[in-house]
Amino acid sequence: MIKPALSEKWIKASIIGTIWAASEIVLGSFLHNLKVPFSGNVLTAIGLIMLISISYRWREKGLFWRAGLICAILKTLSPSAVIFGPMVAIFSESLLLEFFVRTLGRTIPGYLLGSIMAMTWNLFQKIANYVIFYGAGIVDVYTDLLHMAQKQLQLKTDIVWLPIIVLLIADIVFGILASLIGIRVGRKAQMVSVTPLSGTERNSFRKLDKKPVDDFKYSVLWLLADFLLIIGSLLLLSYTQWIVWSLIITGIVIIWAFRYKRALRQLSKPKFWIFFVVITLITAFVFTKAESGEDVLVKGLLAGFQMNFRAVIIILGFAVLGTELYNPKVRNFFLGTSFKNLPLALELSVESLPFFIARIPDFKTIVRNPVSVFTGFISHAENRLAEVRSKSGFQQKVFIISGSQNEGKTWLAKNLVGVFRENNIPVGGFLSEKVREGSQIIGYDLVDILTNSREILLRESDQTGGNKIGRFAIFPQGLKKGIQLLSPAQLLGKRLVIIDEVGRLELNDKGWSDGISSLMKTSKIHLLFTVRDSFTDEVIRKWSIGQPHIFKVSQTNYQECGKSIIDQMNS
Repeated sequence: MIKPALSEKWIKASIIGTIWAASEIVLGSFLHNLKVPFSGNVLTAIGLIMLISISYRWREKGLFWRAGLICAILKTLSPSAVIFGPMVAIFSESLLLEFFVRTLGRTIPGYLLGSIMAMTWNLFQKIANYVIFYGAGIVDVYTDLLHMAQKQLQLKTDIVWLPIIVLLIADIVFGILASLIGIRVGRKAQMVSVTPLSGTERNSFRKLDKKPVDDFKYSVLWLLADFLLIIGSLLLLSYTQWIVWSLIITGIVIIWAFRYKRALRQLSKPKFWIFFVVITLITAFVFTKAESGEDVLVKGLLAGFQMNFRAVIIILGFAVLGTELYNPKVRNFFLGTSFKNLPLALELSVESLPFFIARIPDFKTIVRNPVSVFTGFISHAENRLAEVRSKSGFQQKVFIISGSQNEGKTWLAKNLVGVFRENNIPVGGFLSEKVREGSQIIGYDLVDILTNSREILLRESDQTGGNKIGRFAIFPQGLKKGIQLLSPAQLLGKRLVIIDEVGRLELNDKGWSDGISSLMKTSKIHLLFTVRDSFTDEVIRKWSIGQPHIFKVSQTNYQECGKSIIDQMNS
């Protein structure tokens, strides 16, 4: 069962991050193994579309970076050989999107600029990776090669920046497309009902078997030692002769290989050694062309070896640090910080991951109908949230706005909706708004809180018989709409449902009576009723509301009322 200490914001971040990670694990391996061009951009676009589209339903601040952190950590489960780079990229992309959406708001410019900057991060990180792995010398090799090509082709224009500019333009295009698709999916998702899971599908959310206890002996001292070895090796590369740094670094690598099997696996990959040889030969070639004098070839080979030894230290160093960071003492340390929700969120994510992986469609389906596919992702997210809530020890609270006829109960409820939205509280249900002809009330319309769409509910009528309440006739389409808005499918992902004007009809087992009874018995959603004061006690008795929170319209400020309701829901 999910631990109650896990906040709803982290629950939602866990769900989003797990769906994102499922796409990275399944589609990432597929695209990289087939060597699909711009595969990194495609995966980033998928993640951005998910984040942007789900933000139209889940509006809490801080979801993007939390989801990115969850996805980055789950990336360690990927079968891909390259892990650390994508982890940094995923988290950085989520931070950039979070920053620009926070700065510019949930607007088209905010989503557009955030998506573009997140997408272009791939290029900047790739350049930074080469500089970090091989040092500043790799920049000289790159510029010298392009200058040589420029001379051979007899070009007058400097082409050093041309490849970077082309890649940057491609990133911007991908970013624009991702934001536009995300916005379109998000708007469509606001209007689409979510289909509840079947019993079989709900059972597929299960805890994974615990992994066998690892016999690796973690050590905080080794963690500190590994960090110092990395720093020391980089200093040796910069300030000592090649015979010194080559012998010492070789010794460090041997020590790491004996202690850390993960580090040894990095050295066993043919791709690693092929790149080692290629970098060395290219560097030697550039040196012989760019410089003159004795031993220029030897100097070029040594420069290539130095860059490769630096890469070995960086690659293996991150691998060994990552191993030691699995130390339970390190994880327990985080439990005492502001990230205490992270281990619990990761537990939920690992539990959810098989379900979401099984529902990732093939790449062709995503390309042919992206809007439908991503709308389906949102549906899965809403279903998972409802499933988590059902296991979280939820205590339903009932709030009643009480007042006399025409005192302003609907007005107060309508203003509360604004307060809830400002505080990112997902709310559903409906209002019953008066329809006037001049100063005369001629009926009521049922207004969907989520979409603001209207249906005729009551109209003044002199006809006898049929469904009536007082002087008003009840219109079937309005009644049907209200019943639909109280259905489980419409309320998935909501924390509060508002039912305006619970009264005589419901007390006589008509109107919204069945919907209220169902919500009281099985729902994991808080309820807010507006009730005429003459019916309040009867409503409490009929549905056996043990501890209702009652707000009198004449004595209530809507902002204070909204704050009180939010505090009660969060308690």
